[in-house]
Amino acid sequence: MTVHPEIRQFLDAVAALGRPPLSALSPQEARARISADNANLPPGPPVDAVEDLRIPVRDGEIGARRYAPDGADVLIVWLHGGGWVVGDLDTHDGLCRLLANAARAIVVSVDYRLAPEHPFPGPVDDCWDAVCWIAAHHPAMPLVVGGDSAGGCLTAVMALRARDAGGPPIARQLLVYPVTDLATRHPSYAECGDDPDSFLSADDMTWFASHYLADPAQASDPEASPLLAPDLANLPPASVVIADHDPLRDEGLDYARRLEDAGVPVALHRFPDAMHAFVGFATLLRRGRDAIDALAADVRATAGLARSG
Repeated sequence: MTVHPEIRQFLDAVAALGRPPLSALSPQEARARISADNANLPPGPPVDAVEDLRIPVRDGEIGARRYAPDGADVLIVWLHGGGWVVGDLDTHDGLCRLLANAARAIVVSVDYRLAPEHPFPGPVDDCWDAVCWIAAHHPAMPLVVGGDSAGGCLTAVMALRARDAGGPPIARQLLVYPVTDLATRHPSYAECGDDPDSFLSADDMTWFASHYLADPAQASDPEASPLLAPDLANLPPASVVIADHDPLRDEGLDYARRLEDAGVPVALHRFPDAMHAFVGFATLLRRGRDAIDALAADVRATAGLARSG
């Protein structure tokens, strides 16, 4: 299936800029470009209360942003995408605002430290410390953890750590086109890795992994590649968003299947006409808002909370 017409228009506009790929840039140059691009996107909607936080972690502190709609009765910790190299609170501000309002949830977006300055497992440890701290400060609320792309990988690892550590209890994991396997290139890499309609290239993924992993052998660690975890049983229910025009498509589908085979309930939301990162552009793309609405409905159902209004 071809991409949705609004996505086609977006991709054509990006292509017309004639810019070099991320993989041709330094991490600092890539961050500057992503930040400048984000400033040109439509802003997210108002949320009743928004505040920036500082969260203590094992060797310092990191930033976070808390979105709290009136009447929120569930908590979502959001771990942003960007290949562990780019992305921050501002790049995912619109997504988090939309999700907070749609799910009637407090959303806390975590500004974990980035590679290559903080390579694996640094971002994993930052996110784990943040999830534990946030959960402790919202003890009466069901806890959901979610993330997109690299953040989806981090989310899957948080679910595994929480299971093995005996908590904090996670009610649902939201895996949005997640990276699940840095050790293997699945067939969708051959199909989509050089396709400009995918928005993410195979070369980009190589670039991200080269900065995230200090040693290529770390790709086989289940905390870098959760698809390689030997046991996926007794994990929280999962919502998995897949874009068909995405080199990460097949590893996301494989992770969803492995979860189901292990007895974990999975809600699969597949978008055949979407590209990688489409949810991150939800303030611009209707298909992104469709995915957020689907995730919000899953959050409400899992928490046993009826959506009103």
